[in-house]
Amino acid sequence: MQAAISKLGIAFAAVLLLSACGGDDKDPILMNLRASGSGPDEFAILPTKPLQMPEDLAALPEPTPGGTNLTDPTPDEDVAAALGGNAARLKTNGIPAGDGALVNYAARFGRDGTIRTQLAAEDLDYRRKNDGRLLERVFNVNVYYKAYAPMSLDQEAELERWRKQGLRTPAAPPSAEAQLLSK
Repeated sequence: MQAAISKLGIAFAAVLLLSACGGDDKDPILMNLRASGSGPDEFAILPTKPLQMPEDLAALPEPTPGGTNLTDPTPDEDVAAALGGNAARLKTNGIPAGDGALVNYAARFGRDGTIRTQLAAEDLDYRRKNDGRLLERVFNVNVYYKAYAPMSLDQEAELERWRKQGLRTPAAPPSAEAQLLSK
């Protein structure tokens, strides 16, 4: 009897061990942004621009601590210039003129300057309360989708609600009835 129980225990342990080897690829790879190794991050390294001697040394701007440098890499601006765009338009200089009315309407009851830090703190608190069960934490199981499931939108139900109101949804696929009629 004792040997049968020990064999059963060993078999159960082997099944648990083998089940840990299987992986489910339903989570996106980029969901876990932790480094997978101890080496450098090759995407964080950008080559600097070559040094150039300016035409007039007196025309150089005063250096600013923590500011930008002429040899700092600017990949976004470089791509915009290479594709024929205006790299200066990538710099945000406040609210664009076309969005002023929208921003004023959204801020009609006042603005909170600390909203980003407040939302980050509330989100951290929510994620700590919904960080999964003990074994999910021990085995580092991604519980992102499960934690935010109560806040997610049912796309099909929302699309059907819009259609019942008679509103057009040109970017959405046709309804099931329309697909059946087209066949």
